[in-house]
Order: sequence, then C-alpha cells, then structure tokens
Amino acid sequence: MALWRQRGPLWSLLPAPGSGDRGLVEFIGGSYLAATPQLSYRRLLEALAARGCRILAWSYVPGFDHQSQANEAWRAFRAARASEPASGDRLQRLRLGHSLGCKLHLLAPDGGRGCDGLVALSFNNFSAERSVPLLAEMGQQFGFRSEFSPSPRQTLRQVSETYRQPRNLLVRFRRDGLDESGPLLAALQARPGDASELLELPGDHLTPASAGVRRQLLGDWADDPARQRQIERLAETVLAWSRTGA
Repeated sequence: MALWRQRGPLWSLLPAPGSGDRGLVEFIGGSYLAATPQLSYRRLLEALAARGCRILAWSYVPGFDHQSQANEAWRAFRAARASEPASGDRLQRLRLGHSLGCKLHLLAPDGGRGCDGLVALSFNNFSAERSVPLLAEMGQQFGFRSEFSPSPRQTLRQVSETYRQPRNLLVRFRRDGLDESGPLLAALQARPGDASELLELPGDHLTPASAGVRRQLLGDWADDPARQRQIERLAETVLAWSRTGA
C-alpha cells in the first residue's frame, strides 16, 4: 500500500521501490475534490508513483480569488522543493492539474518557467455564476465578491500575455460536458513559439478522480476494471508525453 505523508497543505508520495526516479509531479485537483487529493485522486497519483514519479499534491478548498490561491500553491510547491536534500541530478518537474487545478497552474506567478511542462486534464474556466450560482447570487445581494478573480475572459488573456511555458498537453475526455480546452488551446497557440497539444481520450470529467472507493470497501471483486484501465492509460500518456521533452 502506498504511503502518503502530509506536510502542511501538501500531500507527498515517493516513487515505488525499484521504479527508478522519473521526476517530480506537482498536482492540483479540481473543485472540492482537491481538499483530499490523496483520496480523491488516489489511483492516478499512485499509478504515476508506481512508474517512478515523486508526487506533491496541494490540498485546498476553492474560493473566489483564484490568483491568490495560485500564488499560495506555487509558494507551497517551491518551499517543498527547497527542503529536499541537494542532488547532483536535476529532476524533471511536471505540473499536472485537473479542472480548476489547471487554471491555478496557469496563473502561477512564475508564468510556468519553473517546470518542464504542464498537463491540463479537463480544463475548466467557468464563471462563478455558472459554477456556484447560489453564491454568486448571494454575493450580488450582500455586496461581497461574486465573480472569480481573474474572470474567465481575464484568465485567457493572462495566459496569452504572461504564461511562458511552451510545452502544454491539454487532455479532453469524450463525454466531458464541462471541458473548455478549446479556448485555452487558442490562447496558448496565440503565443510565439508555442508547442501546446490537445489530446482526446475516452472518459468523462471525473475520469482522473477515480479513487477506487468500492474496491477499498468491498474488495477486488467490486472494482470496475474499465475505470482502472482508463487510469493506467492516462498515467502512461502523461509520462510518455513528459519524456518527449526531457
């Protein structure tokens, strides 16, 4: 069984013994799944660790100020890297996000310079009114912030103007009605020297968040083999793409 460790807002997982060391994955999940990434995204993150990745997963509860949360996540990852023992070899650093987590990575204050690429799973950039209509309505009624900052339009403008990482893999799932990878790809490709790609895979918006809860509670017989195969394929896809830029 994988051994997760928590340090502040980060959950960490070392590569499986004998799997080598393929680098560091800095993960941010989406919406309220991200409060417990070691559970909500257990299968995907452990599949990456089984293939030699070190995992750092940021735990948070979404708010309206996405820029502030992006800054907070970036500082947490940077502090964790700084606390690691010095090594002669530089580890490849991959940023991985799901849904809202993709947006937070894109808003990182270093403009993506501190990594070797971003994999954005099911990018979502909805307005607050569409994401949490009740909160947006209350905000207008009682005078508190009722739109995300930056807004969806501002986010895409900021990506095209200040995001500097050329290597980005956008993954869209075929039955995902919440995915907005198309507008993101257009914003990325408007930049000079962009090398972003869009890949479509079977699945839906929650495919990356398979936690295997039925298997944990009821045993292997209750598991969905198709879901596990989707996760394994996704992990292989992420790592194969990351190696192309190594």
